[in-house]
Amino acid sequence: MPVGQAILDQNDRLAERNRGYFRARGLLVLNVVSSPGSGKTTFLRDTLLRLKGQLRPGVIVGDLATENDGLRLRESGAPVVQITTGTVCHLEAEMIGRAVGKLPADQLDLLIIENVGNLVCPASYDLGEDLRVVLLSVTEGEDKPLKYPPMFQSADAAVISKMDLAGPCAFDRRLALENLGQAAPRARIFEVSARTGIGMEGWIDYLVQQQRAARNRSLLG
Repeated sequence: MPVGQAILDQNDRLAERNRGYFRARGLLVLNVVSSPGSGKTTFLRDTLLRLKGQLRPGVIVGDLATENDGLRLRESGAPVVQITTGTVCHLEAEMIGRAVGKLPADQLDLLIIENVGNLVCPASYDLGEDLRVVLLSVTEGEDKPLKYPPMFQSADAAVISKMDLAGPCAFDRRLALENLGQAAPRARIFEVSARTGIGMEGWIDYLVQQQRAARNRSLLG
């Protein structure tokens, strides 16, 4: 068996173990991916703040270096575990299995995994998540989904971020939605601005509904 295939097979086995652990606890788990600079951390920080009183979230953050994102997300009051990957450009199921042991998992409803900023490597690695969420910012260009098809094809939700900058960036919304429809046909699309609050209410409602479904799956067995 080729080395690369063996690594992915091992990762998939560990991802299934993670998934069983999460589902036994009724946790909804998101794997949030994007290219660097998409506004992912700001978007997630606002998500955490808006979830107060509705869901109990925890976060695992992956970065090549520094704990800056983890520190920013801790400002929300949610428990956060930072993974510093060094030269590894993605998170793996084994890393998540170790990190979740540092969170009060039995006291959480939602686990958000902020993956390393990269739209290539993370596409191949299942972490045991329920939903894969990919961000596309208006500053990146409308053709980003066509340039990175594996990541967008695997997305359950696609978030167009920084919508408050759409005008100054001459962002072609129609073309972006057309490209997302082609590259991510099964993804639920959200158009948001964490800075102004545009679209955030619909995103939060979606998370609450998805967590309810995850809890029901856990109760059913």
